[in-house]
Amino acid sequence: MNILLLGSGGREHALAWKLAQSSLCDKLFASPGNPGVAHYAELVALDVTDHGAVLAYCEAQRIGLVVVGPEAPLVDGLADSLRAAGVPVFGPSKAAAQLEGSKAFTKELCARHAIPTAGFKRVTSADEGLTALDSFPIPVVIKADGLAAGKGVTVAMTRAEAETALAEIFDGRFGAAGAEAVIEEFMEGEEASFFALTDGHTVVPFGSAQDHKRVGDGDTGPNTGGMGAYSPAPVLTPLLEGEALERIVVPTVRAMADEGMPYSGVLYAGLMLTPEGVKLIEYNCRFGDPECQVLMLRLEADLGELMLAVAENRLAALQPPRFSADTALTVVIAAQGYPDTPTAGGAIAGIARAEAGGAKVFHAGTRLEGGALVASGGRVLNVTARGNSVGAAQAAAYAAVDMVDFAEGFCRRDIGWREVVREQRG
Repeated sequence: MNILLLGSGGREHALAWKLAQSSLCDKLFASPGNPGVAHYAELVALDVTDHGAVLAYCEAQRIGLVVVGPEAPLVDGLADSLRAAGVPVFGPSKAAAQLEGSKAFTKELCARHAIPTAGFKRVTSADEGLTALDSFPIPVVIKADGLAAGKGVTVAMTRAEAETALAEIFDGRFGAAGAEAVIEEFMEGEEASFFALTDGHTVVPFGSAQDHKRVGDGDTGPNTGGMGAYSPAPVLTPLLEGEALERIVVPTVRAMADEGMPYSGVLYAGLMLTPEGVKLIEYNCRFGDPECQVLMLRLEADLGELMLAVAENRLAALQPPRFSADTALTVVIAAQGYPDTPTAGGAIAGIARAEAGGAKVFHAGTRLEGGALVASGGRVLNVTARGNSVGAAQAAAYAAVDMVDFAEGFCRRDIGWREVVREQRG
């Protein structure tokens, strides 16, 4: 069958690479894609906000499955339009995508169904937020309610920082995403990411990962979309993974179905491993970026078969997905100035050299300019490698990073550091 993949980042390059290997894939199309995706797919120009145009293209190209990579088209309801026209789609409905599109929606769902998460307060103005702050100890977490590209979250270590964060949200820094805000209790513990596939009924685990959100080594500096990740995350032990599945993910899928919003697609749970047990930080309604890259490098099952089974509500008929026992680790090479004002246009070379040793370099923010590869975004490349331990995967990934020639780029040099320290301690 023909498959259409929507999106343009490193996540979509990883998905294209894996979908192109599927026994079901006759031809892969991607929109808008990037120069890396173009190695596996025919790139097409589609306006994903024009649902009619996307539907017309699917009919003309006899598309048998649409895979929606980023969250914005899902929150906009593209999956609903495709399903209504009879086009199989991997991704949740507009109503179900509220799990990512509105942090307050998710927190209130958790409250209704006793799903463990941080205490919270939903506020609709700066004044209401300032009053609500009085009932939270410091540190406290302040979040813009809507989609803010991973930048609408502040862990405030002082009352003044919390007040500043609220002011920024309600002064319009995050646009429509800041129409409301959520104030949350600060949770102590280590973070991990857990993924599951679901067709609204069956729930199948799809691996774990640990992301690195801060821009600088040692988890310093501002939050970003993610500077690197590794999978699996040993800190999320089989026991804790079972707890997350039983107490958080499965109850969420059941609650969404019970409330008339069945969830179909991948459900990405950001978890905090607290002394009181596993708690939900937040949900994403798509594969993480760069978590997707490490998951795809480990996946040994047919991604196309899995996604079509989800889209056709028959996930229970498939064998659970298989993953390599190896660790996969990815390092994000970003443009200087990221996450605030990244420099665009820097020349990139050496990718083939970096991949010669077995690594895989996924394009996250690149474009061709006169036949030459240049940077076009904040996060530019995801250099990804495998090893029989986190330390081995880290060494392989950084060896490949050092083969890339991108003078205007930078990266963290400590991705996976927590687990490397644990491995060294034995």
